Amino acid sequence: MKRILITLAVVLLTAAGGGAWYLHSKQPARQGELALQHLSEPVLVRYDERGVPHIEAQNEADMYRALGFVQAQDRLFQMEMLRRLARGELAEILGAKLLPTDRLFRTLQIRERADQQARELAPDSPHGKALAAYLDGINQYQDSRPAPLEFDLLGIEKRPFTPADTLSIAGYLAYSFAAALRSEPLLTRIRNELGADYLTIFDIDWHPEAVIDTALGNDDWRTLDRLAALSRDALVDSGMPQFEGSNAWAISGARTANGKPLLAGDPHIRFSVPSVWYEAHLKYPGFELYGHHQPATPVAFLGHNRDFAWTLTMFQNDDMDLIAERSNPDNPEQVWYKGGWVDLQQRQEIIRVKDGEPVTLLLRRSPHGPIINDALGDNGGATPIAMWWTFLQTENPLLEAFYRLNRANTLEKGRAAAERIHAPGLNLVWANAGGDIAWWAAAKLPIRPTGVNPAFILDGSSEAADKLGFYPFSANPQEENPPRGYIVSANFQPLAASGIEIPGYYNPPERGQRLNQHLADPEVRWDLHNSQALQLETGTAYGPQLLAPILDELRAAAANEQERALVESLAAWSGDHPLESVPAILFNQLTYELSRATLAPRLGAQAFEQLLSTRMIDSALPRLTADPQSPWWTRANGQARSRAEAVAEAWRATVLHLQKTLGEDTTKWQWGQAHTLTHQHPLGVQWPLDMLLNVGPQAAPGGHETPNNLSHRIGAAPWPVGYGPSTRRLVDLADASTSLGINPVGQSGVPFDRHYSDQARRFIDGEYVPQHLSAEDVSANTRSTLTLQPAP
Repeated sequence: MKRILITLAVVLLTAAGGGAWYLHSKQPARQGELALQHLSEPVLVRYDERGVPHIEAQNEADMYRALGFVQAQDRLFQMEMLRRLARGELAEILGAKLLPTDRLFRTLQIRERADQQARELAPDSPHGKALAAYLDGINQYQDSRPAPLEFDLLGIEKRPFTPADTLSIAGYLAYSFAAALRSEPLLTRIRNELGADYLTIFDIDWHPEAVIDTALGNDDWRTLDRLAALSRDALVDSGMPQFEGSNAWAISGARTANGKPLLAGDPHIRFSVPSVWYEAHLKYPGFELYGHHQPATPVAFLGHNRDFAWTLTMFQNDDMDLIAERSNPDNPEQVWYKGGWVDLQQRQEIIRVKDGEPVTLLLRRSPHGPIINDALGDNGGATPIAMWWTFLQTENPLLEAFYRLNRANTLEKGRAAAERIHAPGLNLVWANAGGDIAWWAAAKLPIRPTGVNPAFILDGSSEAADKLGFYPFSANPQEENPPRGYIVSANFQPLAASGIEIPGYYNPPERGQRLNQHLADPEVRWDLHNSQALQLETGTAYGPQLLAPILDELRAAAANEQERALVESLAAWSGDHPLESVPAILFNQLTYELSRATLAPRLGAQAFEQLLSTRMIDSALPRLTADPQSPWWTRANGQARSRAEAVAEAWRATVLHLQKTLGEDTTKWQWGQAHTLTHQHPLGVQWPLDMLLNVGPQAAPGGHETPNNLSHRIGAAPWPVGYGPSTRRLVDLADASTSLGINPVGQSGVPFDRHYSDQARRFIDGEYVPQHLSAEDVSANTRSTLTLQPAP
């Protein structure tokens, strides 16, 4: 027995030692010297207390090559997953369960468009050279260092990163904004099957011109339902970042405490591990930037230095139309276009499947765009549905745009960079130390024929589905140095001085209104401290406005003294979502129950789930409660039901569910008990990897469409947070070295690295950390130094 125990102990110690050595071999090298091919001079990389690299090179090519190398150290698996998602190659490493996602992304033709853009990329252009050096750094890391843990778990073989990979990822980012696949079929179906009266709560003008009415059959609607679900699930289940919304503001020196502009930004993106942004401080003679980078992309999408700073929000413009084509009854591979039958273009692609046979995918394209039914194969329905998308129709020099923006220290340079952003549509909020502030809505906006409402599926056999060109950039919404002294952007519908209408998937206005309410106060002089408080605010007027028309009906529905007290807490509620709030719990459950009682019976379960995944539901609910005559209050079988009766049903369901979920004692209910944030790794969907790779859960303040937009989907308690601030940044251009930020998780994407989740607690607690810029601060906060030497 003694020998057995000794032997067992030796085996366990050996296994533990081997495991520790294995995990240690996967950690980033942040100290010492490493040789790198193609460097012309040594590059110094100093890592600060958060693991952010401060890269100092003697020329631009060396700087970008070093950035590629060190970013790959921390984020190679993220880069790999994102390029595979964008290019429809996940099934090759994850198996047949990812085939639907791959089919969808192949059908979107991101891969084909990126390959074309890569062939057209000028290798001698400044941005082309930067990309080549950066990708060389990534590939040298792959060639010389151990593969990430996830590569070993999944059996991923290393392969070089190419310009087409970078451009494919840009295409995925553009697609993650688009809501057409989820919203346009739903609105068309409501209009066709229920009638125009049911569209009122969505505030969408019904223009019957140039839209299909009854051309789609039941098989087609089922196809569109499946496509909508596939689009939603592909974004959610991949564990990759999905852009959702954002806050941003720029304040001129006339409104700040020190007389210089201040910039604030917190782009709202789906939470994941690792987080979306990779921070890096880049420097060579004549250039310096503290930037936030996307995977496999050399240029910063957010950034600042001593001279200027910028941030982004999502424009939310509608740059994608779904078009029902008219098929030739004698030849289903032809559609009617401009007075005659034309052949659909066809090509085949092969999807490789792990532990399975390759799948051949037939992809078709009409003159309007790719036929998205092909994502469903043989279940694609009878009517070809084409997708017109700005990303596929414009030059879209996104890499050049951000290369220029990384150097845009004047209004003229900022405006010129913004003009080169075609898709996705972005609000670019910018400021410089010279005193200028600006906002440019950057996108190529299509000119649609008069009377066409792109909120609905369009008729491909008419001219209404065609585009008449694009508006010039000068017609886009934009402001430079407005007299009020500040600019705020929060995904609400913008107005263009040119007067053009800009259809889109805009968020409700209350979040922007709350920000504007504070920024408009002439008595406030803004600084880093009160700007933090504004970014962390957890309430808006949305909830009280939705509740106000139905408070008396809620009072009548209360069954006892305890419930009456709960209703009165709602009546007195300001819309705030702190961790200890009870009204926040009641409100969020009640909005779901109201939706379920009124919208779900008419729409059906699948369409109702689709609606909950769109921004339309947020705008619809306040209009619903404000209209006691809305047809949605009646029962699905036509039986009369008043608003008061529906509200009473929703209230009873709310109380019952919360008591069952949170306990009978309502005094112990707290928002943080039911509203939590877990950062999920792409492989953290199953045990035991969830315990090893995920970060959380953590009780989360804020909520859906509050400034501190730790947002959850409308649904039944408990509410997992889905997306929110992907970083919070504050840049004071009086002294940019005092800028503040925070990463939702950590700088590193390497499991078990000390910087994998070292900021998660501070993020949820609303803390900020310095973003070191000055040489003195960088030196004082350096924790390790890596020198990259030219290889002999």
